[in-house]
Amino acid sequence: MDKRLHYLSNLRYLEAAARLGSYSKAGYELCVTQAAVSQKLRQLEVELGCKLFIRKGRDMVLTAEGKRLYEKVSQAFDIITEGLNATQPEPIAGVLSVATTPSFASRWLMPRLWKFSIEYPETLIRISSSIKPKVGLAGEVDVAIGEVGSNDDSSLVREHLFDEPVFPVCSPELANNMKLTEPKHLLDCWLIKGIRNHHFSWEEWFQKANVDIKKRAFQSMEVETIDMGLNAVIAGHGVCPGTDSLAGDFIERGLLVKPFDISLLPGVEYSAVYHSGSIRKSRISVFIKWLKKEALIHQYK
Repeated sequence: MDKRLHYLSNLRYLEAAARLGSYSKAGYELCVTQAAVSQKLRQLEVELGCKLFIRKGRDMVLTAEGKRLYEKVSQAFDIITEGLNATQPEPIAGVLSVATTPSFASRWLMPRLWKFSIEYPETLIRISSSIKPKVGLAGEVDVAIGEVGSNDDSSLVREHLFDEPVFPVCSPELANNMKLTEPKHLLDCWLIKGIRNHHFSWEEWFQKANVDIKKRAFQSMEVETIDMGLNAVIAGHGVCPGTDSLAGDFIERGLLVKPFDISLLPGVEYSAVYHSGSIRKSRISVFIKWLKKEALIHQYK
């Protein structure tokens, strides 16, 4: 380590005197006398072998060497302050960055988020959507929500929110036109599949429904998010996997129906994951508490 770093305490006096343009003002800020400031700066000048301040009238003015040193010292103190801020917990007031899947964001979180904003108006939620929300934890994201796990990472905390069964949904018109009275009739429909992060397999569903599909091929369409699938089936294009949280209100409004009361369990499991050492722990705590309360309301609705 450079031995000159032992001058750090004296550099505090340099920074304050240069910034305030006065030894007396620097002394007032540092809770010492003007003489103490003058003595510390003389010691620093002796150690460095150069003049840092010169007197002009009643003022002490930086020399060229003093200006160069002050600029660097000021920058260094700013960096140290940033580091200290990064190690201290932030208050509830401020921004909390949340990443979740597009479907969960649009179908579950966003319609409810106004209630959190009323309860905690000082906390601003910044929402981003991603097929893999957990990836965002490596960057600016504070909380990731979805079918996510901690994967034995001791630095991450996983909070279970809720899980729910998955079942087929379609438009009322398609159910009537295709005369969907038995589970095997779904083999004659376009089946939406390939939805990432949702544990649903048509093969497993037909097996649970006691439908033999070994000798049957069925028409299918792959989508990336469940939103796409739900929009397709609302328009009458086939049958899509759904859950109460993502399709429940569509069913209540008559836009979708459950042709058969056969569901796959375990279905979709939603969790929230965050860093255990996050400096935004206070914001995360109130947000997770609110999520769990809303999840409980949703489950017993």
